[in-house]
Amino acid sequence: MKYSILILLACVFFNLACNDEVLPKPKAMMRLDYPTASYIKSETPNFVFEQNNIAIVKQQNINGLTLDYPTIKGSIYLTYKPVNDDLKTLLNDAQKLSYEHVVKADNIVEQPFINDDKRVFGMFYEITGNAASQSQFYATDSTKNFVTGSLYFYAKPNYDSIFPAAIYLQNDIRKIMESLEWKD
Repeated sequence: MKYSILILLACVFFNLACNDEVLPKPKAMMRLDYPTASYIKSETPNFVFEQNNIAIVKQQNINGLTLDYPTIKGSIYLTYKPVNDDLKTLLNDAQKLSYEHVVKADNIVEQPFINDDKRVFGMFYEITGNAASQSQFYATDSTKNFVTGSLYFYAKPNYDSIFPAAIYLQNDIRKIMESLEWKD
């Protein structure tokens, strides 16, 4: 009798131990920390702006430059064009370039930018989803100067994975727009 009670108790405990509910692991994202941005003045033949000090200037010429972020694996491309009485065409081209991403984008948010003191007027486009570019912008003084900018990463777009980097670089783009000054 003693042995049968012990065997019965062992079977009950064994059965309870084996019936634990299996729970899936919760979804998690890799934590990406980026350095606090500090900015330095950068010059081109046509405009001056502040750039993040971790960015490396590449391919600088009279028509623009590339700000490369090797640690983030992304780049901001800046292109300069003189207005030459053709502001409408430049604006249409900049808007068209931004909306070419609508096929893959979940949403495109337009954020107007106006700095009357420095005569800088423009639009910032925040693009969410698996689009090739996460941000586009243009800035102009509406008479002489026009600058466009685009953010691209070195990888196939996966918005969930690049989201922290996209936010970090979008802040840099906003700083570029806020600090932009035209050379006369």
